[in-house]
Amino acid sequence: MSDSSSSGELAARMREMVARLSPGDRLPSSRELIQRYRVGPATVSQAIALLAAEGAVITRPGSGTYVAARPRQRAEAADTAWQTVTLADRSVDTRILTGPPGPAPEGTIMLDGGYLHRSLQPAQILTAALGRAARRPDAWDRAPAGGLAALRSVFATMTGDVSADDVLVTAGGQSALSMAFRAIAAPGDPVLVESPTYPGAIAAAKAAGLRPVPVPMDDDGLQPGLLADAFAMTRARLLYCQPTYHNPTGAVLAPQRRRQVIDAARAAGAFVIEDDYARHLGHGTPVPPPLLADDGDGTVVYLTSLTKPAAPSLRIGALVARGPVMARLRAIRMVDDFFVTRPLQETAVELLSSPAWDRHVRTLAAALRERRGALVAALARELPGWTLAHVPAGGLHLWVRLPYGADDSAIADTARQYGVAVSAGNRYFATELPGAWLRLGFAATGDHAELAEATRRLAAACGAS
Repeated sequence: MSDSSSSGELAARMREMVARLSPGDRLPSSRELIQRYRVGPATVSQAIALLAAEGAVITRPGSGTYVAARPRQRAEAADTAWQTVTLADRSVDTRILTGPPGPAPEGTIMLDGGYLHRSLQPAQILTAALGRAARRPDAWDRAPAGGLAALRSVFATMTGDVSADDVLVTAGGQSALSMAFRAIAAPGDPVLVESPTYPGAIAAAKAAGLRPVPVPMDDDGLQPGLLADAFAMTRARLLYCQPTYHNPTGAVLAPQRRRQVIDAARAAGAFVIEDDYARHLGHGTPVPPPLLADDGDGTVVYLTSLTKPAAPSLRIGALVARGPVMARLRAIRMVDDFFVTRPLQETAVELLSSPAWDRHVRTLAAALRERRGALVAALARELPGWTLAHVPAGGLHLWVRLPYGADDSAIADTARQYGVAVSAGNRYFATELPGAWLRLGFAATGDHAELAEATRRLAAACGAS
């Protein structure tokens, strides 16, 4: 084993060793492992820690590392059939979120991802922020239920004319969305959603017992006239929407419609959940202000997140609300999990208060713009029969209409066999489909060459489907 071998490779070798030993047997010393496998002390320490976390070994300071006792095997599988009667018909269908079962084959180019590729993540900035946060003497103390005051203040400043008291820190955007649905609506209630919309919203609404009702969009976003009709027909008291860089279409709600959407909700006595997940994902042009900026009556419940512009595991977001609805949201937070882990909140404070964050957002905008252009050009070259709804000014995806008669699920399945993962459009509609669509991401790949290769594979898959 070479000096460059990873701790994971060493752990695999040590698992084989453990399998040949008996519980209580002592493993070779760290010095012996270093000499035998020609690795460094840090690699050995990490491998032992990994095996200890798995329960394969136990360490005794000053004595050594020993094979742990084997867990007793059950004689037979438990009979859990009775649970289906007790659980009844309240299952949560997550297939809309995960796509095809199983991991993608090795070498698959991911155009279905919803997060930044590692090369676009601010890894050094995050590592530095996490290090500074961990050195704070109170880093591991309990955090306030509403979130750290400093972080709430930063989110309030980012959002606009709100105070820190109007902000509730959440464990990312999906958690915020689930909390908002449960706080505002009761099981069985309708919730209006854009059509198409974010699959996670459909899943979260159904998990809360709500009935998603689609409202059509066009190139300028949600159609206010049809929205008012939907409120009147369904008597819904909740609308979920993404006015800025909508997922999946990338549309931005037209300025003249912003007030109309809020007025329609206000007339119906309804709340608007504004999902502003892409606030930091613009492509270089000015980002429109949130709907919240036009709301003077507490109609809008606003949510945002740092996960998309930073990294998947920075599960930090925020809900902004005014009036009794905020008290309801805080109560749900207390019942759910008391508070968001403090070290992660401290890291977010360090990240957002650093000048490096603004530099990252500007650099990211340029990179997303270039990747978007590369994918648009590749589609025009390789798949001229596909129709791009429009070129988005922000976000991570293109929304592409397939030729008449095409089957988006079949194409997505075939594309996977050809080594490219895409999102079938049927996942984004709450009810019947108006056509066949694909969502193609341009931010989860390594570089422009991968985007070009992915498009060639797509063209080959379409020829075979």
